[in-house]
Amino acid sequence: MKTDFREIKSFFYSQYFSDGLRMSFGILFPSLLLMQLKHFDMGVTMSLGALCICTIDSPGPLYHKRNAMAVGNFFLFIIAVITGFARLNVFTLGIEITLLSFLFSMFTVYGNRAASIGTCALLVMIFMMDKEAKPNEVLTLSLIILAGGIWYLLFSLIFFGIRPYRAAQQTLGESIADIAKFVRIKADFYLSDTDIDENYRKLVSQQIKVSHHQDDVRELLFKSRIMVKESTNPSRVMVLTFVDLVDMFEQIMATHYDYGHIREKFKATGVLKQVANLIQEMADELDNIAYMVLSNTRNKHKPDFNTGLEKLKIRIDEIGANDQGISNIALKKILINLRDLNERIKSIYGYYNSKSSELLIEKNDSDEYSKFVTHQDYAPHIFFDNFSFNSTAFKHSLRVSLVCLIGFVTAKYIALGHHSYWVLLTIIVILKPGFSLSKQRNYQRLIGTIAGGIAGIAILLFIPDKDAQFILLIILMIGTYSFLRLNYVVSVIFMTPYVLILFKFLGVGLVVKERIIDTIIGSTIAFVASYVIFPSWEFEQIQQNLREVINANVSYLAKIAESILGKEVSSIEYKLARKDVYVKSANLSAAFERMTSEPKSKQRKIKEIHKFVVLNHILSSYIATIASSVTSKALHKAPAENLKLLKRSIAVLNDSNKKLDGDVVEIGSLKNTFATTETEPKAASADDLLLKEQLGFINKISTDIARVTDSIVS
Repeated sequence: MKTDFREIKSFFYSQYFSDGLRMSFGILFPSLLLMQLKHFDMGVTMSLGALCICTIDSPGPLYHKRNAMAVGNFFLFIIAVITGFARLNVFTLGIEITLLSFLFSMFTVYGNRAASIGTCALLVMIFMMDKEAKPNEVLTLSLIILAGGIWYLLFSLIFFGIRPYRAAQQTLGESIADIAKFVRIKADFYLSDTDIDENYRKLVSQQIKVSHHQDDVRELLFKSRIMVKESTNPSRVMVLTFVDLVDMFEQIMATHYDYGHIREKFKATGVLKQVANLIQEMADELDNIAYMVLSNTRNKHKPDFNTGLEKLKIRIDEIGANDQGISNIALKKILINLRDLNERIKSIYGYYNSKSSELLIEKNDSDEYSKFVTHQDYAPHIFFDNFSFNSTAFKHSLRVSLVCLIGFVTAKYIALGHHSYWVLLTIIVILKPGFSLSKQRNYQRLIGTIAGGIAGIAILLFIPDKDAQFILLIILMIGTYSFLRLNYVVSVIFMTPYVLILFKFLGVGLVVKERIIDTIIGSTIAFVASYVIFPSWEFEQIQQNLREVINANVSYLAKIAESILGKEVSSIEYKLARKDVYVKSANLSAAFERMTSEPKSKQRKIKEIHKFVVLNHILSSYIATIASSVTSKALHKAPAENLKLLKRSIAVLNDSNKKLDGDVVEIGSLKNTFATTETEPKAASADDLLLKEQLGFINKISTDIARVTDSIVS
């Protein structure tokens, strides 16, 4: 119960709830203020502008938000004016809807922030369609909408200016909580009743969440100059925590074993249950840190796993002593990894409990940090280069354009009441570039609207008091925007009664039947269209994901090769190669997850791709293990046999990439260095022998990946 209560408190400290409060206030305030000044209609129109701009107000650096919302306000005014005149004739309105739906859907080629600007522009077009404005009133109405957009822009900037570190704290806390869940899934591998394949699915799914959240933290920390360049304690603590957190995640990723073999070998000893319990306790400590960061508090509690680790060591030693036929080397490796994880947890606690700011010295400068952030290119040629049926964005934009036209015509002749724009609004919200995402959003929208409609009717029938309805309106509004990114079904369940109560206050009456029917019409059109109009299936793009992840792993191996051949490779180079592997692996895993929700006939080579995803996870884990060893020990001038294994693995992976129509990853001067170094004799040390064992396993996994690749391309 205590854990559940803390999860609830964590939500109220989270960025999701903070977003809900900010968006709700930003939208409501103009209406409430101008209602007091007897200009309620103007207030509602301003709130409409704020509502459109708030779609751009997603997590990210403040200057990205500012620039995006400024561009959004420009389009807000222009599209409001164009639609105000176009709506005077049904044919010109139809042409506008078709062209602008295509244009703004193409904004997806510039990333999520630009896509949200496109959504903002389409929203104001849809809302302006049914505005009863005479030609001489269009400009004034558009200026009022723009005023609402500018208000929201200024309010959002002030909101973040008051507490510049808060958004980064919240995102960092959520990222730590994601890693805690990842650690718990890892712990389950040591339990005999856990299905290994199913647990891999959970692990891969959680890895996607970890990767996306880490990208958000990088954006906030390393793209925000105030975070990296200021010498304040909060900024240093967050940067150092995140750097250690990424290293910790690498350590967790590197702790891979043949779990089936370990279970078979040590199940009877009971030591695996001991390992799993210790890992779960460490995950609990990570959750404690996550809550500490989210709530912006200091926890004097100091985690102490030394007793548990010592008990585990004694048990491992007993196993080795009592049964000479069983090697306990794997258990010793697990113990070493758990000790490392313990040290990193203690290190992070130390940052938040240190009284001396002098202890918190940044390890890198801002130029190095900037290398870890993806920089979006907004060159015009990118837009026009995607004018091809090979581009998913182009096919998606054409689909949205045609479907919006169909929805517009349908709304004019079939939809009920005076809010036919709900059909178009449903289509815009549901249609996504991939079928699986559209299908998921479609299901969520329908379920949420029906459930929310029932709740809305109950509220209006059984709670007639207007003050109570207004309080519920605010609560529902906050809930809508708080769950918008967290859980879309819950967001729509909140949204529907909030809209119904709002219309009741506006004097429109009960429109639940109209809203549900219009949603069903829009959902049906969107679902059919995503299946038959330029459909985008994951199997068409999956090879690109496979190529990218192989390239990333080869580049990571190349850094190891450079190190053991005597070349000085900086930790930054290793970390950049590691980040690329994890990002590309997360992209592949996300593509595979989307594929599993597509029609069975479109799930081509699904079993082989799943096997590839698992093998890639294992490969990345072992490469991370070697990289950690190479950076911490002087494993230069390795024996020729080890170099042959490394060269063979790179060659096998490159060959697999060629079969996927990819390019061979060139490893520069290593080609000649391999040839000259192979002939140099060197006595093998214990580290060399361990490296040989690890490289041998990488070679085996690379060969398995090659076999699976053959099955995929055949």
